[in-house]
Amino acid sequence: MRTVYLDCFSGISGDMLLAALIDLGAPAEQIVEGLESLGLVDAHLEIEEVRRRGFRATNVRVVHSEQHAHRHLSDILGLLENSALTSTQRELAERFFRRLAEAEARVHGTSVERVHFHEVGAIDSIFDIVGVAIAWDWLGAERVVASAIPVGTGTVEIAHGRVRLPAPATAELLKEVPLEECPIQAELTTPTGAAFVAELVDAFGPLPAMTVEQIGYGAGDRDLEEQPNLLRVVVGREEAPVGASEDRVDVLETQIDDQTPEQLGYLMERLFDEGAIDVFFTPIWMKKNRPATLVTVLAPLVRRLELERTLFAESTTTGIRVSRSWRRKVAREEGAVETNWGKVAGKWVQWGDGERRFIPEFDSCRALARQHRVPFLTVYQAAVAASLCGRE
Repeated sequence: MRTVYLDCFSGISGDMLLAALIDLGAPAEQIVEGLESLGLVDAHLEIEEVRRRGFRATNVRVVHSEQHAHRHLSDILGLLENSALTSTQRELAERFFRRLAEAEARVHGTSVERVHFHEVGAIDSIFDIVGVAIAWDWLGAERVVASAIPVGTGTVEIAHGRVRLPAPATAELLKEVPLEECPIQAELTTPTGAAFVAELVDAFGPLPAMTVEQIGYGAGDRDLEEQPNLLRVVVGREEAPVGASEDRVDVLETQIDDQTPEQLGYLMERLFDEGAIDVFFTPIWMKKNRPATLVTVLAPLVRRLELERTLFAESTTTGIRVSRSWRRKVAREEGAVETNWGKVAGKWVQWGDGERRFIPEFDSCRALARQHRVPFLTVYQAAVAASLCGRE
């Protein structure tokens, strides 16, 4: 399993993560082309090698003419929609911007649609976020672990005046994230960096046991007196148990007590159309003695937003719970076995102890049972017996 460790000993910001990913080998030309396709004039990315307290690292800097534009989320989403980014890159960038918008909305007591980005809407922040989306897509991380996050101490000047660290949006984004005590008088973790942590990280703690393959260093702009101002990104492989693999999914849940079975059936169809891994309904009993349905959707990470939109559009729900979960899967492959009734399709499954079994496909067994007018179990048991005899 491809595991990424974010070693945030000097915090994390958008430019530090982008620089570290480029230092790892993310294709700079592809990143620059993607950024240029946003259509932000008089802006370009500069990449250079620097030293921080004697350590080599990559630093990125966005060079642009003076600007005073403050953008809404819809403005930024429009830039993404009209760009040349791939669908996966756009989806990642949108997830990051929505995380920030949700945090800003809670801080200022407004809606996501009415959030008025200031610092995050600036060209350098847009470049950092979109650049990270492109580089992260290249990285192909399957699991992300991070150290505890230092935020620094003191105050920082933002568009709304001087505030104490962590900045309000940063604090909102780092809820339930372990923070590390740090006496350095500087903003070590920015709202953009906090959004990456909130959206990408699966677990927090020390470097996990893994075989290290790559290490990248991203430098912050200032050179701290106390320590190197660097973000270290370590990439390696964690070995899954024999015969098993792991991946991440987003779990979407909502309770519905005011829709008909026909409408819920159509909702399930639409969710599968939008790429859901699985959808299932659970009967529940809610307040006011109402029977209801718990709708649970397993979503690929890159399809979560589309599936959220579908839930809001095709159901009466006004809120969705989202959590991230691990799946551990045994090795499997499509196959078929020959029986006296014909060929039965199914899956060959490799269990953790090395045993290989055949699981007949229900639809295949049902079709043969109807065709030959024999009990379903007769065909099913014949397929299992054939698999034990090696009749593939």
